[in-house]
Amino acid sequence: MKLTKQHADYLKWVDTIKLKIRTTQIKAALAANSELIKLYWDLGKDIFEKQEIKGWGNSVVDNLSKDLKSEFPNIKGFSRRNLFYMKKFYSFYKGDFEKVQQLVAQIPWGHNILIISKSQNINEAIFYLKEALENNWSRDILDLQISNDLYGRKGKAITNFTQSLPQPNSDLANQTLKDPYLFDFLTLKKDLDEKSIEEQLTKHITHFLLELGKGFAFVGRQYHLEIGKKDYYIDLLFYHTKLRCYVVIELKAKEFKAEYAGKLNFYLSAVDEILKSKEDNPTIGILLCKERNKIEAEYALRGMTQPIGVAQFQLSKAIPKEIKSDLPTIEEIELATIKAIKSYDSKQGKNDV
Repeated sequence: MKLTKQHADYLKWVDTIKLKIRTTQIKAALAANSELIKLYWDLGKDIFEKQEIKGWGNSVVDNLSKDLKSEFPNIKGFSRRNLFYMKKFYSFYKGDFEKVQQLVAQIPWGHNILIISKSQNINEAIFYLKEALENNWSRDILDLQISNDLYGRKGKAITNFTQSLPQPNSDLANQTLKDPYLFDFLTLKKDLDEKSIEEQLTKHITHFLLELGKGFAFVGRQYHLEIGKKDYYIDLLFYHTKLRCYVVIELKAKEFKAEYAGKLNFYLSAVDEILKSKEDNPTIGILLCKERNKIEAEYALRGMTQPIGVAQFQLSKAIPKEIKSDLPTIEEIELATIKAIKSYDSKQGKNDV
């Protein structure tokens, strides 16, 4: 039977691929992630060129999958679906591979698939590649952060950091904050008893710390300060290990008001005077409100001497109305969050995310 030119080209191409796989097996036994990613990049490039340039149909991927699984029965990853992911991997980064080559080689293939499948552009993909590496995220956590649009929220809070902090601290502090903060993991029903509520909040406290971001070490809730022989209580006090400073968080279950920033400015001055050491950077304040007007918040921060960020928080996201009716009010969440941290603090001690 006489072979067509395309069939002959296909057989020759498959032989070349088999040789590449054997070479990769010898170099790293497909265990080194960087070698595996490079192999998938090469395969994706081959498939892309065969289909998009030479016009070969999807059947070539079906045949390639069968041939490779037959030749390498003990190696996973040659399914039809995964071969198309390889093609997408190549086509997504095509022309920008030098920017991402080292990044994609350091995270598992499943992470790479998730990023190229859910990112809208190369900049967003690079953001999640770097975040996944820096924070050592599992695939589930990466999926959660992408679904919650961390890329779109990070660095979006209204702050006066540029005016109140030196470089590069101001840039780093800006990138630490988000807007809005999502507390949609707190989906408790009102008819649960107190014990059940405490258990649920304790269970989800990790989500709260995760939402704040890496580097937040919990110091205390309703943290007591004595100023001028009067007692004051900070809602939540943290120490940020990367910024090397205290972070005061004030929760307001109402719309932003200018006086909230004034009170937070007062707390920051007090923490700098009472708690801050010579080695620490200036204390940062985060004001989390139910709602805030951008212009009003910007005006309020202009005259503040202390570094303050203002952001909104959301309690539920894309939850059906019939479920929302069973959720606690914002005021209840504000109190419940503090109670949960108090309970967690008494059982586990300080936490560093």
